[in-house]
Parts: sequence; structure tokens; C-alpha cells
Amino acid sequence: MSRSYGQFAAVYDLLMEDMPYADWLGFARESWSRYGIPSTVVDLGCGTGSLSIPLARSGFQVYGIDLSSDMLAVARGKWDETPQTVTRPRTGTIRWLQQDMREWELQERVDAVISFCDCLNYLTEEVDVEAAFRATYAGLRSGGTFLFDMHPPKQLIRYAEEQPFVLDERDVAYIWTCDFERERCEIEHHLTIFAREGDAKFYRFEETHVQRAYDPEWIVSALRRAGFTTVDRYADFELRPADADSERLFFAAVK
Repeated sequence: MSRSYGQFAAVYDLLMEDMPYADWLGFARESWSRYGIPSTVVDLGCGTGSLSIPLARSGFQVYGIDLSSDMLAVARGKWDETPQTVTRPRTGTIRWLQQDMREWELQERVDAVISFCDCLNYLTEEVDVEAAFRATYAGLRSGGTFLFDMHPPKQLIRYAEEQPFVLDERDVAYIWTCDFERERCEIEHHLTIFAREGDAKFYRFEETHVQRAYDPEWIVSALRRAGFTTVDRYADFELRPADADSERLFFAAVK
């Protein structure tokens, strides 16, 4: 993969290959069975398209929205390489759009919006979270659904307590440390990444990612302030109520 895509984008799929994409897709499909099957879906914070592409393969009309042009370049390349065969036809469509999730907009309203892989934890100010909720509410048709997940405060605390983390694979390795700010429940992830280039040479680069966790009750209130009439909370990829032991919170909001 060309480094012209950006250093982190170029190794993102290697770093994320064990992520539970099938579980996110399964949660979306099960939720849509409950709240309404969509035709048009926005994947907000789509990254390299690991959710957008299988949704489009299944026949949905997808808009993949991300702030990073490098991530979108990788996503476009993956979609362009998707086979168009009798056994696995590309029956849906994707439009890739570089937009900020706090102010995204389309010319049409859509049936559903998803934002998985704790994308919204990267919004580290309450005003930004509320802006993203308002933009999403405006972009949905009446009855449309907004599905997303977030790390609860306990998960960021666990990262801080259990760090450092180390990965050592054939083509990529990292050292990952964290600094935690308890009052804001904000964590700064520091990654030193080593990625293979060619047969033997590795190149090294640094990445810093900041996330913030919010009180789940505040998230529910913010969704209602944005206009959503139904807001349900679930946990850990299942349509079961969240509780104090939940490791990943899921929200379903209906316009």
C-alpha cells in the first residue's frame, strides 16, 4: 500500500484487522430489524471503509463520510478493487465524502446513520458532540435511525491502568502508552509504530490520539436536545440493556 495515503492510513487496516467489524454489522442489522430497514445509510467516520463496503455489497446505498482524505483514499482503493462477479455482485453504491462529523450534510435525507468504532469519543468537547448530534438529526428523514457506540468512562480508566500495550506482528508493530486526565475523563494515546516497507526495512512514526468518555445519561439528554424522540441504550453488540459492567455502550436514536 502506498505511503502517499499517509503513514497511519497506510497501516490502519493492519492495526485493526482483529476488530469486530462483523459484530458491528450484526448489531446494525439486528437494530434495523427492530427500528426499520433502511435503503440509504451514512457511515459517519467511515475510516478505510471496513463497514461501508460490506453494507454496499449487501445492496445498501452508502455514503462514507470521514474527515481524513488519507483514510478515504484507502477506502476508495478497496472499493475499486471489490470484485463484480456473479457470486459476489456489487449491488449497492458508495459515495465517499470528506466532511466533518460535526457539520456533515447531504442534498438528501437518509434512512439511517451509523458511527461505530468509538468515533464519537474523539470529540473531546461537549459542544462538538452536540453539534454532531444536531447535524445527524438534520440529515435523517423522519423515522430514521442513528446507531453509534462509545467507550464508557470505565473503559478509558482500564486503558490507563493496563497500559503500556505492545503489538509485534510480521509487518507492523507498536508501543502504545496512555496519559489519563481523570477530571475530564480524557485519555491521550501515544503510539510509536513500526511498519514494514519492502522485504526487510521498517519505518517508524509517531501517532497521538485523544478520546473523551461522557456520562451515558448526558449522552441521552444531548440526543433528546438534538430532537430525537426515541433513545435506547444497549451494550456490547447486543440488544440488551446497558449496565455498570458494560464495556462498550451502544445507542439507538430515532428521529
